[in-house]
Amino acid sequence: MSAAGFRPPLLLRHAQLQSILATKSPRRKLWLKRGSRMESAAVRHELDCGDGVRLAGFHSRQPEGVPSRGLALLIHGWEGSHESSYLYSMACTLYGAGYNVFRLNLRDHGGTHHLNREPFHSARIEEVLGAARAAQQIDGDERLFVVGFSLGGNFALRVGLHGPGIGLQPRLSVGISPAIHPGSTLDAIEFGPLMFRWYFMDKWRKTLRAKKTAWPEHDFSAFDGVRSFTESTRRFVAGFTGYASMDDYLAAYTLTPDMLMASPSPLAVLTAKDDPVIPYRYFEGLRTEGPLRAFLATEHGGHCGFIEDLRMTSWAEARVLELLEAAGS
Repeated sequence: MSAAGFRPPLLLRHAQLQSILATKSPRRKLWLKRGSRMESAAVRHELDCGDGVRLAGFHSRQPEGVPSRGLALLIHGWEGSHESSYLYSMACTLYGAGYNVFRLNLRDHGGTHHLNREPFHSARIEEVLGAARAAQQIDGDERLFVVGFSLGGNFALRVGLHGPGIGLQPRLSVGISPAIHPGSTLDAIEFGPLMFRWYFMDKWRKTLRAKKTAWPEHDFSAFDGVRSFTESTRRFVAGFTGYASMDDYLAAYTLTPDMLMASPSPLAVLTAKDDPVIPYRYFEGLRTEGPLRAFLATEHGGHCGFIEDLRMTSWAEARVLELLEAAGS
Protein backbone atom coordinates (compact mmCIF):
# COMPACT_ATOMS: atom_id res chain seq x y z
CA MET A 1 0.00 0.00 0.00
CA SER A 2 1.55 3.29 -1.09
CA ALA A 3 0.56 6.95 -1.17
CA ALA A 4 2.18 7.12 -4.61
CA GLY A 5 -0.85 5.25 -5.96
CA PHE A 6 -3.00 8.35 -5.67
CA ARG A 7 -2.63 10.27 -8.93
CA PRO A 8 -5.69 12.41 -9.67
CA PRO A 9 -5.94 14.03 -13.11
CA LEU A 10 -4.71 17.63 -13.44
CA LEU A 11 -8.29 18.89 -13.46
CA LEU A 12 -8.80 17.55 -9.92
CA ARG A 13 -5.42 18.22 -8.33
CA HIS A 14 -6.04 21.63 -6.80
CA ALA A 15 -6.16 21.34 -3.01
CA GLN A 16 -9.14 23.65 -2.58
CA LEU A 17 -11.14 21.80 -5.25
CA GLN A 18 -10.40 18.47 -3.56
CA SER A 19 -11.50 19.97 -0.22
CA ILE A 20 -14.73 21.34 -1.69
CA LEU A 21 -15.56 18.01 -3.35
CA ALA A 22 -15.21 16.31 0.05
CA THR A 23 -18.17 18.27 1.42
CA LYS A 24 -20.10 19.33 -1.70
CA SER A 25 -19.79 16.25 -3.82
CA PRO A 26 -21.92 15.70 -6.94
CA ARG A 27 -22.06 12.01 -5.96
CA ARG A 28 -25.11 12.55 -3.76
CA LYS A 29 -27.62 11.01 -6.20
CA LEU A 30 -25.40 7.96 -6.54
CA TRP A 31 -25.20 7.64 -2.77
CA LEU A 32 -28.97 7.68 -2.48
CA LYS A 33 -28.96 4.48 -4.51
CA ARG A 34 -25.83 3.00 -2.88
CA GLY A 35 -27.03 3.94 0.59
CA SER A 36 -30.61 2.71 0.30
CA ARG A 37 -29.87 -0.62 2.02
CA MET A 38 -27.87 1.11 4.73
CA GLU A 39 -30.58 3.72 5.27
CA SER A 40 -33.36 1.15 5.42
CA ALA A 41 -31.44 -0.65 8.14
CA ALA A 42 -30.53 2.53 10.07
CA VAL A 43 -31.84 2.94 13.62
CA ARG A 44 -31.30 6.16 15.55
CA HIS A 45 -29.90 5.74 19.05
CA GLU A 46 -29.23 8.18 21.87
CA LEU A 47 -26.21 6.76 23.62
CA ASP A 48 -25.56 6.92 27.36
CA CYS A 49 -21.95 8.09 27.38
CA GLY A 50 -21.56 8.44 31.14
CA ASP A 51 -21.90 11.44 33.50
CA GLY A 52 -25.33 12.20 32.07
CA VAL A 53 -24.00 12.89 28.57
CA ARG A 54 -26.03 11.69 25.59
CA LEU A 55 -24.76 11.49 22.03
CA ALA A 56 -26.86 10.41 19.06
CA GLY A 57 -26.08 8.40 15.98
CA PHE A 58 -27.40 5.97 13.39
CA HIS A 59 -26.68 2.26 13.52
CA SER A 60 -27.01 0.09 10.41
CA ARG A 61 -26.67 -3.68 10.79
CA GLN A 62 -26.15 -6.10 7.97
CA PRO A 63 -29.37 -7.89 6.92
CA GLU A 64 -30.51 -10.83 8.96
CA GLY A 65 -28.57 -13.93 8.03
CA VAL A 66 -25.66 -11.95 6.59
CA PRO A 67 -22.59 -12.17 8.84
CA SER A 68 -20.99 -8.86 9.75
CA ARG A 69 -17.27 -8.21 9.37
CA GLY A 70 -17.30 -6.03 12.49
CA LEU A 71 -18.56 -2.62 13.60
CA ALA A 72 -17.20 0.54 11.97
CA LEU A 73 -17.74 3.65 14.08
CA LEU A 74 -17.55 6.78 11.91
CA ILE A 75 -16.82 10.26 13.31
CA HIS A 76 -17.35 13.42 11.25
CA GLY A 77 -15.30 16.62 11.34
CA TRP A 78 -16.06 19.89 13.16
CA GLU A 79 -19.54 21.17 12.25
CA GLY A 80 -20.20 18.04 10.21
CA SER A 81 -22.70 15.29 10.96
CA HIS A 82 -23.76 11.73 10.16
CA GLU A 83 -24.90 13.10 6.79
CA SER A 84 -21.65 14.82 5.79
CA SER A 85 -20.73 13.86 2.23
CA TYR A 86 -17.30 12.43 3.04
CA LEU A 87 -18.63 10.39 5.96
CA TYR A 88 -21.80 9.22 4.20
CA SER A 89 -19.80 7.96 1.23
CA MET A 90 -17.41 6.07 3.50
CA ALA A 91 -20.37 4.59 5.39
CA CYS A 92 -21.92 3.36 2.13
CA THR A 93 -18.63 1.77 1.10
CA LEU A 94 -18.07 0.01 4.42
CA TYR A 95 -21.67 -1.15 4.72
CA GLY A 96 -21.56 -2.46 1.16
CA ALA A 97 -18.39 -4.39 2.05
CA GLY A 98 -20.15 -6.18 4.91
CA TYR A 99 -19.46 -4.04 7.98
CA ASN A 100 -22.08 -2.85 10.44
CA VAL A 101 -21.87 0.94 10.59
CA PHE A 102 -22.52 3.45 13.37
CA ARG A 103 -22.50 7.09 12.22
CA LEU A 104 -21.89 9.07 15.41
CA ASN A 105 -22.80 12.71 15.92
CA LEU A 106 -20.49 14.57 18.28
CA ARG A 107 -22.09 16.80 20.91
CA ASP A 108 -24.01 19.72 19.32
CA HIS A 109 -23.68 18.26 15.81
CA GLY A 110 -26.33 16.82 13.54
CA GLY A 111 -29.14 18.75 15.21
CA THR A 112 -28.37 17.46 18.71
CA HIS A 113 -27.84 20.81 20.46
CA HIS A 114 -30.71 20.02 22.82
CA LEU A 115 -29.25 16.80 24.23
CA ASN A 116 -26.61 18.33 26.51
CA ARG A 117 -26.59 21.71 28.26
CA GLU A 118 -22.87 22.43 28.06
CA PRO A 119 -21.48 23.21 24.61
CA PHE A 120 -19.23 20.95 22.59
CA HIS A 121 -15.50 21.41 22.69
CA SER A 122 -12.72 19.35 21.15
CA ALA A 123 -11.17 18.09 24.39
CA ARG A 124 -14.28 16.08 25.33
CA ILE A 125 -12.73 12.68 24.62
CA GLU A 126 -14.35 10.88 27.58
CA GLU A 127 -17.83 11.11 26.09
CA VAL A 128 -16.63 9.86 22.70
CA LEU A 129 -15.02 6.89 24.43
CA GLY A 130 -18.33 6.34 26.20
CA ALA A 131 -20.17 6.55 22.90
CA ALA A 132 -17.83 4.01 21.28
CA ARG A 133 -18.38 1.59 24.15
CA ALA A 134 -22.17 2.09 24.05
CA ALA A 135 -22.29 1.63 20.26
CA GLN A 136 -20.29 -1.58 20.54
CA GLN A 137 -22.68 -2.88 23.20
CA ILE A 138 -25.67 -2.15 20.96
CA ASP A 139 -24.01 -3.86 18.01
CA GLY A 140 -22.79 -6.87 19.96
CA ASP A 141 -19.66 -7.43 17.85
CA GLU A 142 -16.33 -7.27 19.67
CA ARG A 143 -14.52 -6.29 16.45
CA LEU A 144 -14.49 -2.49 16.56
CA PHE A 145 -12.99 -0.22 13.92
CA VAL A 146 -12.98 3.58 14.26
CA VAL A 147 -12.74 5.92 11.27
CA GLY A 148 -12.70 9.70 11.66
CA PHE A 149 -12.21 12.74 9.46
CA SER A 150 -10.42 16.01 10.28
CA LEU A 151 -11.30 16.80 13.92
CA GLY A 152 -13.12 13.45 13.92
CA GLY A 153 -9.83 11.92 12.81
CA ASN A 154 -8.23 13.41 15.90
CA PHE A 155 -11.01 11.87 18.02
CA ALA A 156 -10.61 8.50 16.26
CA LEU A 157 -6.89 8.43 16.99
CA ARG A 158 -7.55 9.38 20.62
CA VAL A 159 -10.02 6.50 20.89
CA GLY A 160 -7.15 4.26 19.84
CA LEU A 161 -4.81 5.93 22.34
CA HIS A 162 -7.13 6.04 25.36
CA GLY A 163 -9.62 3.25 24.68
CA PRO A 164 -7.51 0.37 26.02
CA GLY A 165 -7.31 2.19 29.37
CA ILE A 166 -11.06 1.70 29.83
CA GLY A 167 -11.26 -1.76 28.29
CA LEU A 168 -12.10 -0.56 24.77
CA GLN A 169 -9.79 -2.24 22.27
CA PRO A 170 -10.31 -1.16 18.64
CA ARG A 171 -8.88 -3.47 16.00
CA LEU A 172 -7.86 -0.29 14.15
CA SER A 173 -8.45 3.46 14.52
CA VAL A 174 -8.03 5.47 11.33
CA GLY A 175 -7.53 9.23 11.10
CA ILE A 176 -8.22 10.75 7.67
CA SER A 177 -6.80 14.27 7.36
CA PRO A 178 -6.63 14.27 11.16
CA ALA A 179 -6.18 17.62 12.94
CA ILE A 180 -3.30 16.43 15.11
CA HIS A 181 -1.91 19.92 15.81
CA PRO A 182 -4.98 22.12 16.42
CA GLY A 183 -2.98 25.30 16.96
CA SER A 184 -1.62 25.15 13.41
CA THR A 185 -5.07 24.34 12.04
CA LEU A 186 -6.44 27.39 13.82
CA ASP A 187 -3.74 29.51 12.19
CA ALA A 188 -4.37 27.95 8.78
CA ILE A 189 -8.05 28.85 8.98
CA GLU A 190 -7.32 32.36 10.30
CA PHE A 191 -4.60 33.30 7.83
CA GLY A 192 -5.24 30.93 4.91
CA PRO A 193 -7.75 31.18 2.04
CA LEU A 194 -10.59 33.52 2.97
CA MET A 195 -13.21 31.00 1.90
CA PHE A 196 -12.24 28.65 4.73
CA ARG A 197 -12.50 31.35 7.40
CA TRP A 198 -15.88 32.48 6.07
CA TYR A 199 -17.08 28.88 5.92
CA PHE A 200 -16.08 27.99 9.49
CA MET A 201 -17.22 31.31 10.97
CA ASP A 202 -20.63 30.91 9.34
CA LYS A 203 -20.90 27.38 10.74
CA TRP A 204 -19.83 28.64 14.17
CA ARG A 205 -22.48 31.38 14.26
CA LYS A 206 -25.20 28.90 13.29
CA THR A 207 -24.10 26.58 16.08
CA LEU A 208 -24.28 29.36 18.66
CA ARG A 209 -27.78 30.28 17.50
CA ALA A 210 -28.93 26.66 17.67
CA LYS A 211 -27.43 26.20 21.13
CA LYS A 212 -29.07 29.41 22.35
CA THR A 213 -32.43 28.23 21.03
CA ALA A 214 -32.09 24.91 22.82
CA TRP A 215 -30.71 26.41 26.05
CA PRO A 216 -31.85 30.06 26.34
CA GLU A 217 -29.89 30.58 29.56
CA HIS A 218 -26.60 30.56 27.64
CA ASP A 219 -25.06 33.97 27.02
CA PHE A 220 -23.08 34.13 23.78
CA SER A 221 -22.99 37.92 23.55
CA ALA A 222 -19.18 37.87 23.85
CA PHE A 223 -19.06 36.65 20.26
CA ASP A 224 -21.18 39.44 18.78
CA GLY A 225 -19.34 41.16 15.96
CA VAL A 226 -16.19 39.03 16.29
CA ARG A 227 -14.82 38.15 12.86
CA SER A 228 -11.57 36.53 13.91
CA PHE A 229 -11.67 32.74 14.22
CA THR A 230 -8.77 32.85 16.68
CA GLU A 231 -10.42 35.46 18.88
CA SER A 232 -13.70 33.54 18.82
CA THR A 233 -11.84 30.46 19.99
CA ARG A 234 -10.06 32.42 22.72
CA ARG A 235 -13.35 33.80 24.07
CA PHE A 236 -15.01 30.40 23.87
CA VAL A 237 -12.19 28.74 25.83
CA ALA A 238 -12.43 31.39 28.54
CA GLY A 239 -16.19 31.13 28.87
CA PHE A 240 -17.09 27.52 28.23
CA THR A 241 -14.27 25.00 28.61
CA GLY A 242 -12.75 25.30 32.07
CA TYR A 243 -9.24 25.60 30.63
CA ALA A 244 -7.02 28.41 31.93
CA SER A 245 -5.91 29.52 28.48
CA MET A 246 -6.35 28.79 24.81
CA ASP A 247 -2.89 27.20 24.74
CA ASP A 248 -3.90 24.80 27.52
CA TYR A 249 -7.07 23.92 25.65
CA LEU A 250 -5.28 23.26 22.34
CA ALA A 251 -2.62 21.20 24.11
CA ALA A 252 -5.34 18.96 25.56
CA TYR A 253 -6.06 17.45 22.16
CA THR A 254 -2.74 17.89 20.39
CA LEU A 255 -1.26 14.62 19.14
CA THR A 256 2.44 14.20 18.42
CA PRO A 257 4.21 11.61 16.28
CA ASP A 258 5.76 10.14 19.44
CA MET A 259 2.31 9.69 21.00
CA LEU A 260 0.95 7.97 17.91
CA MET A 261 3.98 5.72 17.53
CA ALA A 262 3.54 4.55 21.13
CA SER A 263 -0.19 3.81 20.86
CA PRO A 264 -1.50 0.85 22.90
CA SER A 265 -3.79 -0.13 19.99
CA PRO A 266 -3.33 -0.15 16.20
CA LEU A 267 -3.64 3.15 14.33
CA ALA A 268 -3.51 4.37 10.72
CA VAL A 269 -3.16 7.87 9.31
CA LEU A 270 -4.07 9.14 5.83
CA THR A 271 -3.28 12.75 5.00
CA ALA A 272 -2.35 14.98 2.06
CA LYS A 273 0.74 17.14 1.89
CA ASP A 274 -1.27 19.94 0.24
CA ASP A 275 -4.03 20.00 2.87
CA PRO A 276 -4.90 23.71 3.24
CA VAL A 277 -5.94 23.47 6.91
CA ILE A 278 -3.77 20.62 8.28
CA PRO A 279 -0.08 21.55 7.84
CA TYR A 280 1.93 18.50 6.86
CA ARG A 281 5.04 19.36 8.87
CA TYR A 282 3.43 18.13 12.09
CA PHE A 283 3.28 14.58 10.68
CA GLU A 284 7.02 14.44 10.08
CA GLY A 285 8.57 11.62 12.06
CA LEU A 286 5.63 9.26 11.56
CA ARG A 287 6.39 5.96 9.87
CA THR A 288 4.63 2.67 9.35
CA GLU A 289 5.99 0.76 12.30
CA GLY A 290 4.67 -1.02 15.39
CA PRO A 291 1.17 0.15 16.32
CA LEU A 292 1.09 2.60 13.39
CA ARG A 293 -0.04 0.11 10.77
CA ALA A 294 -0.09 2.66 7.96
CA PHE A 295 1.01 6.23 7.37
CA LEU A 296 -0.01 7.38 3.90
CA ALA A 297 0.79 10.96 2.89
CA THR A 298 -0.25 11.82 -0.67
CA GLU A 299 1.10 14.74 -2.67
CA HIS A 300 -2.45 15.86 -3.51
CA GLY A 301 -5.86 15.34 -1.94
CA GLY A 302 -6.63 18.56 -0.08
CA HIS A 303 -8.66 18.25 3.12
CA CYS A 304 -10.57 14.96 3.30
CA GLY A 305 -10.76 14.91 -0.52
CA PHE A 306 -8.71 12.13 -2.16
CA ILE A 307 -10.94 12.13 -5.26
CA GLU A 308 -9.00 10.20 -7.88
CA ASP A 309 -11.03 10.50 -11.09
CA LEU A 310 -13.93 12.28 -12.79
CA ARG A 311 -16.33 9.60 -11.56
CA MET A 312 -15.57 10.99 -8.06
CA THR A 313 -14.02 7.72 -6.89
CA SER A 314 -12.50 8.00 -3.41
CA TRP A 315 -8.94 6.71 -3.10
CA ALA A 316 -9.21 6.95 0.71
CA GLU A 317 -12.23 4.64 0.87
CA ALA A 318 -10.39 1.89 -0.99
CA ARG A 319 -7.40 2.25 1.32
CA VAL A 320 -9.56 2.14 4.45
CA LEU A 321 -11.20 -1.03 3.19
CA GLU A 322 -7.79 -2.61 2.73
CA LEU A 323 -6.68 -1.51 6.19
CA LEU A 324 -9.82 -2.85 7.90
CA GLU A 325 -9.58 -6.14 6.07
CA ALA A 326 -5.95 -6.56 7.17
CA ALA A 327 -6.76 -5.58 10.77
CA GLY A 328 -9.74 -7.92 10.95
CA SER A 329 -8.00 -10.98 9.56
